[in-house]
Amino acid sequence: MAVNLTRWSIRLPGAQRRNAAARAETGSVPAARTEPQPAPPAPPGTGRGVDAAAVHELLGQVPAPVAVVHGSEHRLVYTNDAYTTAFGSRDAGNPARETLAELVDVGLLPLMDQVRRSGTSRTLKSRRVASAGRDAVYTFTCTPVELLTPEEATTAPGVLVFASDVTDQAASAERLRESESHQREAAVTLQRSLLPQKLEQPDDLRVAATYQPGGIDAAVGGDWYDVITLGAGRTAAVIGDVMGRGVRAAAVMGQLRTAVRAYARLDLPPHEVIQLLDGLAGEIAPSQIATCAYTVYDPNEGTLTYASAGHLPLIVRDADGEVRRVTGPTGPPLGTGGWLHTSGSVPFGPGASAVLYTDGLVERRDADIDVGLTALERAFAGSGDSPQIVCDRLLRALGITGDHDDDVAVLVLACPEREGEEADLFRGAALELLGGVEAASRARAFAEGVLTSWRFPEELRELGVLTASELVGNSLKHGKAPMRLRLRRTDRRLIVEVTDGDEHLPRRQQADAADETGRGIAVVATIATEWGSRRLPEGGKAVWAEFELT
Repeated sequence: MAVNLTRWSIRLPGAQRRNAAARAETGSVPAARTEPQPAPPAPPGTGRGVDAAAVHELLGQVPAPVAVVHGSEHRLVYTNDAYTTAFGSRDAGNPARETLAELVDVGLLPLMDQVRRSGTSRTLKSRRVASAGRDAVYTFTCTPVELLTPEEATTAPGVLVFASDVTDQAASAERLRESESHQREAAVTLQRSLLPQKLEQPDDLRVAATYQPGGIDAAVGGDWYDVITLGAGRTAAVIGDVMGRGVRAAAVMGQLRTAVRAYARLDLPPHEVIQLLDGLAGEIAPSQIATCAYTVYDPNEGTLTYASAGHLPLIVRDADGEVRRVTGPTGPPLGTGGWLHTSGSVPFGPGASAVLYTDGLVERRDADIDVGLTALERAFAGSGDSPQIVCDRLLRALGITGDHDDDVAVLVLACPEREGEEADLFRGAALELLGGVEAASRARAFAEGVLTSWRFPEELRELGVLTASELVGNSLKHGKAPMRLRLRRTDRRLIVEVTDGDEHLPRRQQADAADETGRGIAVVATIATEWGSRRLPEGGKAVWAEFELT
C-alpha cells in the first residue's frame, strides 16, 4: 500500500538540522529560488515546525534528484520533481515503485543499510544508471534523517538520497584516461625504441635483459642498458640511469647510449670510456644527473673489468654460488667533471654470473637502500637458471609489478660451463715469443699445429697461419718484447691475436709498388672478417683478427 507523503515530515539530525533552521529563519533558499517564501506551519503536536518546513522547502527546490526512504525495506517517503524527471513517476499502489528499484543494480540499498546502522553519511561514486531514457552516471550521497508522523507524533530513522549527475565529468575522465593510456603507450614505445631491440649474443657469454617502465603516467624514464661485442672475443656490458622522467631524460639517455657504442668501438678500457662519457654528459646535459657502469669481459683472462660513475655496485656470483657485492673503484655521476676515473677487475670464469641493474630495482622510499641490495643478493644467490629466467625471478623477488613507481632495468651476464663436445668448440692456445729471426717461423709452426689439431679445413688453416705470420712480423718490426701469439676458437669464429710491449697502434695504409714492407696489416684486413687493435691496461698493445666459421 502506498505511503501518504503528506503524513510525513523530515528532520535532519545535528548540524544539518541547525543549518536548515537557520536558512528558514533568514528566508535563504538555494540559488534556484529568486524570492524567499515563508515557511509552512509546523505539523500539530511535533513542536518542530521550523525543521520540517525548512527541509521540505529546500528539497523541493533542489535541481538534482532527491529521495527519502524509511524502514529496512527502504520504502519511498518523498521524491522531488528532479527525481521523478530522472527516474520516472511513482505509481501509488505499485509496490515496485515504493522502493528504489531503479537503483538496486548500482548497489545503493546495501549502502543505505550501512547509513541506517551507523548514522553517518556514505557516498557511492560514479554509477551508471538508466535515467530519462538515457544511460547517465550519478554519484549518490546517502544521509541519515529522522521522519516525523503527525498522527503518531513519533520519529523513525530514514535515509535521504541525493543524486548528482556526473555524466559529463565521467565522460571527460574516460576520455582523459584513454588519452593518457595512448600517451603512455607511445612513451613506452619511445623508451623501448631507444633501448636495444635485440641484445647481441657473444660467443662466450649468455646475456639477457629486461626493462619495466615505472608508474602509470605517460612520462618515460632514463634507464638503459646495452651489450656490445668487441674484438678478440671480448664483450662490453653497460647500464645507466638518467635521473628524472620525461622526454628530456629519454633524450639524454639516447645520446649517452649512442656515445657508449661509439666509444666501445675504440676498444678502450672501462675507465676511459667513463671518462669520455663524463665530458660528453657535461656538454649535452649539465643539469641532468646520470649514472653509468661499464664492464668488459675477457674470456682469455677470465676477468670482468669495470668502471662506475655513481652507479650502484654490480653483484657477482662465482661458480660455487657465493654472491658478493663489487664495491671497487667508483666515481661521481656523469657530468660532474674534474674526476679521474679508474677501473677494477674481478675473476669471471665458467659458472660465474653477474647482474647489473638500476636503482628502481632496490630503492624504496620507506627503507634504506641496503635492505634492497641485501634482498637482491639473496634472490640472485638462489637463481641458477638461464639469464632470462634470472631477470624474471629478480623482478618477482624484489616485488616489481606493473604499478611500480620507478623504471627498472636489469642486465644479467652468465659464463656457461661447457663439457664434452661443446667444450671442444671453445679452446685456446698461446705461445710466448722472445723475438729474433726465428720468431716468425716458430709462430707459423705453432699456428699450423694448433689449427690442425682443432680440425679446421685446409683453407682456414692457411688463412690462420698467414695471419699469425703477418701479425708477428708486424710486432717484430714495430713492437718490442715481450710478445705473445694467442689463438682462440669458439663455436662461431677463429681469433688470432698478437701482443707486444709497444703502445703504438698499427694503421692500415696503402703501400707503394716499390715498398718492401707495410703490407702486413693490409693483408690481414683483406683476408679477415674483422680486425683491430687496442692498448693493454698493463702497457703495450694487442692486434687481433677474426674469421667467421661456416
